[in-house]
Amino acid sequence: MPHGVKKHLKRVNAPSSWLLDKMGGIFAPKSRAGPHKLNESIPLTLVLRNKLKYALDGREVKKITRSRKVFIDNKIRTDHKFPCGFMDVISIPEAKDNYRVLYDVKGRFIVHPIPAEEAKFKLCKVTDVRTGLKKIPNIATHDGRTIRYPDPLIKVGDSIKLDLETGKVVDFLHMELGSLCYVSKGRNTGRVGVLIHREKHLGSFDIAKLRDAKGTTFAIRLDACFVIGEGEGKSMVSLPARNGVKLNIVEEKAQRKSA
Repeated sequence: MPHGVKKHLKRVNAPSSWLLDKMGGIFAPKSRAGPHKLNESIPLTLVLRNKLKYALDGREVKKITRSRKVFIDNKIRTDHKFPCGFMDVISIPEAKDNYRVLYDVKGRFIVHPIPAEEAKFKLCKVTDVRTGLKKIPNIATHDGRTIRYPDPLIKVGDSIKLDLETGKVVDFLHMELGSLCYVSKGRNTGRVGVLIHREKHLGSFDIAKLRDAKGTTFAIRLDACFVIGEGEGKSMVSLPARNGVKLNIVEEKAQRKSA
């Protein structure tokens, strides 16, 4: 009997956030083990072929990656199955294009174009604050990084602004009332709102209430919040269309008619 993790992925079992058509084949490219989980990442193949249309098929994707022309977070990536996750910066210097991996308001991965100045940094959510060997303090982030000697004011749930060239923390944002948050998981994935209330539940999940730019209030788990700014309209990263505002069925229909 074979042992270990399966190296294949059936297309019907692929995460819905990849937005793959069911009849497009039997298999789908499976992300390698890396900084992001399988259901929280999208393989580089799908980014270059399906999202950005730089390639027509997987063979062309391999040629592009093996020619060392694709940078993810300022590092050359030659693996066509490398997992690209939330807030990752994808750069293709020859085409002078820069993108940030985000979610749309329906929880699907999108590749949002950004200017060259914004491609120099990324935001990372702090998932753990600990003391390592020889009593060296360090923090762990959502994309698998370990950063030593952080600012002692940084807590779990905060976001750090990371300089991709030096790998150092430039700034940080606290998870507090009034912060602008991006929802990174759950049914409200992709929505953006200001944190207006926080409920603590002992032995269960803490609940956060957000208010979006349209004034709609919605509740999510606190661990699904990703802080991106100090207040409404003060996002450190550029946001996709609609600015994270989810429309209902009637509003979507009216918008399609007007278009």
